[in-house]
Amino acid sequence: MTGCLMAGAMMLALAEGSSFTLEWTHSVEREQWRETWEVTQDRRLHLTEAAVKGSGAGMEPGAGGHFENGWWVWAPDLPPVPTLSLAASGETPSAWTVCAKECTELGASPGQPVQLAPCPDAG
Repeated sequence: MTGCLMAGAMMLALAEGSSFTLEWTHSVEREQWRETWEVTQDRRLHLTEAAVKGSGAGMEPGAGGHFENGWWVWAPDLPPVPTLSLAASGETPSAWTVCAKECTELGASPGQPVQLAPCPDAG
C-alpha cells in the first residue's frame, strides 16, 4: 500500500507500507527523539515505535524499552489518531523532520502549528 501525508498545505508521498518517521530535538534535554508512524486503512495515524537518544525530563523510555545502537527504543501501546499537531515556536533547537520517501523540515520558524494528517484518498 502507498499513500500520502498532508503536512499543512504540503503533500508528502509515503514509501510503500505508508509509514514515515518524525524526528526532533527535545527542547529541554537537547537529545534526539524519533517516532515511526503508519497510516492505517481507515486513514488514521498509528505510532508503531518511539526512540530517544538519552533520558531525562519527559524523555523516559516506555514500557519494554531496550537499548539499540545508541537509542532507547520501544513500541508504545496507543490507539491511532486522526491528526498530529506540531508546534512551530521557532524557539526549539530543531525543526520537526518528517521522512517518508524524502525528508522535509517543518516548523523551524515561528507560526501556526503544522497539522499532519493522511491524505483524503490514502488508505
